[in-house]
Amino acid sequence: MDKRSVVKKKVLFLTGTRADFGKLKPLMKSVDESSLLECSIFVTGMHTMAKYGYTVQEVLDANFQHIHVFMNQIDGEPMDLVLSNTVGGLSRFVHESKPDMIVVHGDRIEALAGAIVGALNNILVAHIEGGEVSGTIDGLIRHSVSKLSHLHYVANEEAKNRLLQMGESPDAVFIIGSPDIDIMLSEKLPTLDEVKIRYEINFQKYGIILFHTVTTENDAIAKQANNLVSAAIKSNRDYIVIYPNNDAGNEYIFSAYERIRDNPKFRFFPSLRFEYFLTLLKHADFILGNSSSGIREAPVYAVPCINIGTRQQDRFTHEMIVNVNGDEEEILNAIRGLGSISTKQSSCYFGQGNSAQSFKTLLEEASVWNAPKQKRFCDLHYQTK
Repeated sequence: MDKRSVVKKKVLFLTGTRADFGKLKPLMKSVDESSLLECSIFVTGMHTMAKYGYTVQEVLDANFQHIHVFMNQIDGEPMDLVLSNTVGGLSRFVHESKPDMIVVHGDRIEALAGAIVGALNNILVAHIEGGEVSGTIDGLIRHSVSKLSHLHYVANEEAKNRLLQMGESPDAVFIIGSPDIDIMLSEKLPTLDEVKIRYEINFQKYGIILFHTVTTENDAIAKQANNLVSAAIKSNRDYIVIYPNNDAGNEYIFSAYERIRDNPKFRFFPSLRFEYFLTLLKHADFILGNSSSGIREAPVYAVPCINIGTRQQDRFTHEMIVNVNGDEEEILNAIRGLGSISTKQSSCYFGQGNSAQSFKTLLEEASVWNAPKQKRFCDLHYQTK
């Protein structure tokens, strides 16, 4: 785009969780720093809920100029109503603010709402980290978001190929890597001492527990959560425990956590600032649960992951990832066997740490803004000719 006389393109980012904000923040900053682009942020979801740490404050503290906060749910509200609420609130906002692009991330309800509103209002939708495999209902949401999106900014070649299988145009898929790796490899992360002081953590060595529901397996969540807790107790290690997402069935996880709420070997946090979480992860002995952090982020730091159950089924595998079922004894044996991992080799599978610059460069090119809003299905046999 010509920088001499240009009306800034309005780029609206939608964030609903502590996790997606951590990933989107480098992209937000790159847009905010551009003379050709204007950054605005629609904050909703878990961010606005006190139970999960009211992380909207983290967004506000990042010093972006254009921030709109919308509470889309109350605790326990079902996912379909949360989707409806978000569509309504976001739709009203975009009719007032008139963005040129809506940027959504991943596989959460808020991302689906953003894609629906953008597609139905002829606003370009850019999907970050599409084309990946998610367990539970998240996989269906991620692929639905991709089909409603006009532009795709993906982590690697594998993700791109999946989108091509789904009929997306090769001209609309761009490999930029995973944006959170920009932060992970940054020299600006807080030190471990700073993090421990901020969060009053006295552990010298520790594991991190991050366990979420599998919404298609609600009948098994209570048992798995209790087995996790029992194995963690028997391991006699210290743990930092971070609350689960606000998905259906998380009450079973909170119920299991009540068994260790007053145990001094466990420190509970509704949420942690993303950079502080990364420092804790970098220095952790291991991460335990079923979070994507164990699959995507932990291997970057060569931190072992004990991955429980099916939530991350068919996703990236690495020598540092140990997959177990929800059986107490198997979880405990995996914890005790961590010392047998002979090599600790980091992975760059999801990016090299240059996502934000790549994203900014692409958005500053005029061709992106000429992307067709009327999508066509690209059959694979046409693509190979």
